[in-house]
Amino acid sequence: MAPMHTHVNAVGLLVCTDPATNFSYPAHIPRDCIDSLPRQPGVYIFRDAAGIALYIGKSVNIRQRVLSHLRTLEEAQMLARTCRIEHERTGGEIGALLREAQLIKEHQPVFNRKLRRIREMCSIRLGGALPEVVFAKEADFGRTEGLFGLFQTRKAAQETLRNMAHSDGLCSVMTGLEKGAPGRPCFARQLKRCRGACTGEESATEHAARVRAALAPLRVTPWPYPGAIAIVEKSDGLRQRQLVDNWCYLGTRQPRRKRATRFDVDVYRILARPLLEGGLTIEQL
Repeated sequence: MAPMHTHVNAVGLLVCTDPATNFSYPAHIPRDCIDSLPRQPGVYIFRDAAGIALYIGKSVNIRQRVLSHLRTLEEAQMLARTCRIEHERTGGEIGALLREAQLIKEHQPVFNRKLRRIREMCSIRLGGALPEVVFAKEADFGRTEGLFGLFQTRKAAQETLRNMAHSDGLCSVMTGLEKGAPGRPCFARQLKRCRGACTGEESATEHAARVRAALAPLRVTPWPYPGAIAIVEKSDGLRQRQLVDNWCYLGTRQPRRKRATRFDVDVYRILARPLLEGGLTIEQL
């Protein structure tokens, strides 16, 4: 938060002033691109003199959000490099979220700290004798059952398993965290933190059920439709169809040729809850 400054006014009163109230719009940014900002949902792009995207954002009210940037003293460095602000309307908030994620991946703006890189994600898969960490290049996350959690590194996935084993009294051998021999107690069992799946005191079936229950809140939902869908949104006369398939954003126009779809973790995080809760208008393609 910017510091408050005090001064004594003409009648001798001590007055606290907020520096933001003295802020004026950057004179080097053409006023026409500010005046044309709509109050509807969409995305906006701050560009430098060479046309390179510095920052990409989204809002349900583009004008209000951009003006808040212009009044934020902490963003002075970005504003100093900005020579033009562009905008693009969408049919609603979902369209703005999807388009923002798409544009950030495409342009890699220097002032966007999130969504800048397409990450190679991994997950914990159940199905074999032990939980295993699998990467998106090895399994189609959008169409694979039995996946739990989305992680950027194998280490992060294993740390989740380790914490879960500790809190739920699971066997570190049966969760793949420790190598062991048949009948030999794991380290957690020696500390009385394991119920004995490694020594046969707990059945493998019962232990597997407890592992699945512990991982259940992290379940990755497979794509719930047989193919692509259109999410329909309307805003002040603009009707848009956002095309999505296999948790992959395809844009607003159906491609002439069927394209391969690759699970996109950002699209999944944007759409999973609203799709499953049934609050969107959907057309199956």
